[in-house]
Amino acid sequence: MSTDLSVTVAEGVALLEMRRPPANHIDEGLLRRIVETASTLDDDPACRVIVLASEGKHFCAGADLGHADFVRDRAAAAQALYAYAGKLFDTRTPIVAAVQGSAVGGGLGLACAADFRVAEASTRFVANFARLGFHPGFGLSVTLPALVGGQFAADMLLTARRVGGEEAVRVGLADRLADPGRLRATARDLALQLAASAPLAVRSIRATLRAGLADRVRQALDHELAEQRVLWATADSAEGIEATRQRRAPVFRGE
Repeated sequence: MSTDLSVTVAEGVALLEMRRPPANHIDEGLLRRIVETASTLDDDPACRVIVLASEGKHFCAGADLGHADFVRDRAAAAQALYAYAGKLFDTRTPIVAAVQGSAVGGGLGLACAADFRVAEASTRFVANFARLGFHPGFGLSVTLPALVGGQFAADMLLTARRVGGEEAVRVGLADRLADPGRLRATARDLALQLAASAPLAVRSIRATLRAGLADRVRQALDHELAEQRVLWATADSAEGIEATRQRRAPVFRGE
């Protein structure tokens, strides 16, 4: 495994841990390694469930827009990232995301790609795109409404407000609320429950429930990127990104 992704398998459960603390920013390289590892685990009879977790304070703060790749050519970097985001939905093994701290932007998209999400009361799910001045990505225009309904998704996407762990469980964005300090244990408990079911039946039922999802996400990714290309060229997007870096409120002018 690479230094920023580790994998261990025990009792039918594979733990994939992202190791880019504290923010665990996602990029094409890390997402490619996650997808390739998950694909390998699909063919490993010792693995029935994947737990996706991360080291440090936060689950994933999305893409680092200040990274050289995004500064040099943001659209190209996003396109490379989204190519693997689409492939993530081809994974045949159920995925449980253990979400601590914040899941922001693309990090929220990564969490929503999983079958289940385990959170703590202190967890924050944030679709911050409108406060950055551009369109959501990572397939969230498909996955988020499917989880919480169109109206609540609109609330999250248009206001960019934070949704805590308790509210996330109430609205269906998270599936289990872990006690403090028991996030990994609670995610593993859920994974072990899944692993105890008949594996062929689990994959069959999952395939039925997610039928067509990968294709819908890929179509959404194309549209999301096209919208992002347009909005990244606006003054509002430049202001939103710069304000976030400076930790101040943005001043948008509709330009």
